Order: sequence, then C-alpha cells, then structure tokens
Amino acid sequence: MATADLLLHPVRLRILQTLLGHDELTTAQLRERLPDIPAATMYRHVAALAQAEILEVVRERPVRGTVERSYRVRQEKARIEGDVRETMTKDDHRKAFAVFSGALIGDFDRYLSREDTEPAQENLLYRQGVVWVTDEEYTELVEELEAAVERRNEPGEGRTRHVISLVAVPDKPV
Repeated sequence: MATADLLLHPVRLRILQTLLGHDELTTAQLRERLPDIPAATMYRHVAALAQAEILEVVRERPVRGTVERSYRVRQEKARIEGDVRETMTKDDHRKAFAVFSGALIGDFDRYLSREDTEPAQENLLYRQGVVWVTDEEYTELVEELEAAVERRNEPGEGRTRHVISLVAVPDKPV
C-alpha cells in the first residue's frame, strides 16, 4: 500500500495523531483515547501502520496469554514526501485535504466536548496569516516551522501537549 494511501485513511490518521507527542502507547491505550473506533478496526489499522514501519514496536510484554505491544510513530516515515506529493492528482489532493480537515475538526470537537476545557486559559488558537515569499523563502519557512515543532516534541514536567496543524495554500490572483 502506498504511503499516501496509508497515511490518508481517516482511522489511521487519527491513530497517528493520537500517538504524536506521546513516547509510546499500547493498542489498549489507543482504544481508550479513540473509543468510537471498534477494537477489530483499531487492531487492523495499527497492524497496517506497523507493517509499513510507520509505527515501531518499542516494547512487548506478556499479558494473559498474549503479547501487549507499545508503539511509537517513526516521524521520518509518517509524512508524505515531496516526490509522492508530486505524483498526486488534484483529486488526490482534494481527498487528502478532506481527510486532514475531518481529522482536524474531530480533534477540535473532542477538545471542546470535554467538561474540563478552558479555551481562553489553555490558549486555544486558530488563525490565518499571509506571507509574501519567494519559492526559496517558502522552502526555508517550512523547514523552520518543522524544526520548531520537532524541537518541542518531547513530553516533560510542566509541558502540555498541543496539536499544531499547518496548511499552506498558494493564493494566486484570479
């Protein structure tokens, strides 16, 4: 299965988003965080991601006659690289963006549905901005943003997990 097909499936995308920013989670822990996904579906999609080496098994332990595995996202494998994006059709991009948008809306709704959320105090942010850049400056900007996120991708005392989503759309005059 192609990397884009693997990553852009709605259930697999939610699994990856749930694992991002966590050192490791078991399938049972994923099921706790994504209770609307049936167990068989969860196991099938985790297996597909592991087989494609997008998820890696970081620990195994025996539990009641079976083996419980802890998984971690292999960041370098959990993205659609430029050469693959170049082969995607406009329709492929529409489908990919619909899956991405659906996952983003789902994350937002799950956050607001919790009783203990305090959007203003927790710095909930959604915003659009415009930059005027050359192709080279744009490439540099994307690299800087990815590096800034990567530098802050370790859990620790006093740190709260935030989901950062980036969409960059060229805005050509009509």
